[in-house]
Amino acid sequence: MNLKDFAYLAEVLRRRSGLLLTEKKSHLVQSRLAPVMRRFGFKDVGALLQELRHGHEALVSAVIEAMTINDSAFFRDRKTFEEFRDIVLPGLLIARSRSRRLRIWCTACAAGQEPYSIAMILNDAGLAAQGWTIDIIATDLSSEIIARAEDGLYSQCEVQRGLPIRGLLGNFTQEGDNWRISQNLRRMVTFRTFNLLDSFGWLGEMDVVFCRNVLMYFDQKTRTSVLKRIAEVLVPDGALLVGPAESVPSNIAAFAPAEQAPGLYYRSRPAAPLLLRRAVG
Repeated sequence: MNLKDFAYLAEVLRRRSGLLLTEKKSHLVQSRLAPVMRRFGFKDVGALLQELRHGHEALVSAVIEAMTINDSAFFRDRKTFEEFRDIVLPGLLIARSRSRRLRIWCTACAAGQEPYSIAMILNDAGLAAQGWTIDIIATDLSSEIIARAEDGLYSQCEVQRGLPIRGLLGNFTQEGDNWRISQNLRRMVTFRTFNLLDSFGWLGEMDVVFCRNVLMYFDQKTRTSVLKRIAEVLVPDGALLVGPAESVPSNIAAFAPAEQAPGLYYRSRPAAPLLLRRAVG
């Protein structure tokens, strides 16, 4: 791929998804686009990009999905889930004791490991049995990966990544060499294909937003825009959790970092968050 074609592809990705494609990642383009070329019958990347310039919408969507990173694991970056369970959740249970409803958004859910990990924590807390309504909204740019997440079927290798044996046996049923998520956890999660560049208006108010390991792939302008719009859907005492390599810029005044909890931000700082000291799993 010549520099002109690479620059065009990078601009399409930035404009349509917010994702940054730098020259140091140019070696990934051929391998990521190979399945798309086979699907649409192109002999090389040049032919694909030529058709892309004609505004072939199905091809544009396929290229964007192919260039999206969809790697995840159950309880990935375990510290984040500890912060959610031990700091965020206890405070919300007190604050929402009358409504008994929690709404949580996973902004880039990949194959569903993140929202299902959250569902396991809430299930272990016995909230459904106590009459709580749990709404976990899980979105991703890729329609193909959303379909996988909805199916809830994982390989032996996937369930071994971050999931303790107790969590596996208590929340999955084995189907041949694979494992399927239990129906009670599946019912907690609503999956939807969604582009973070689009309007958040359909979401309604959220108590917690997980926006992890996605902000790092945006340029500064897109990152700021996404964070400001997340702040608009978060309730006043809502919480935002970002990835370990991410942070909220100090010029976004809508968020306050939680003390001694990297990656955790509050829409406005709560008076006294409750900390319970125990480990996930």
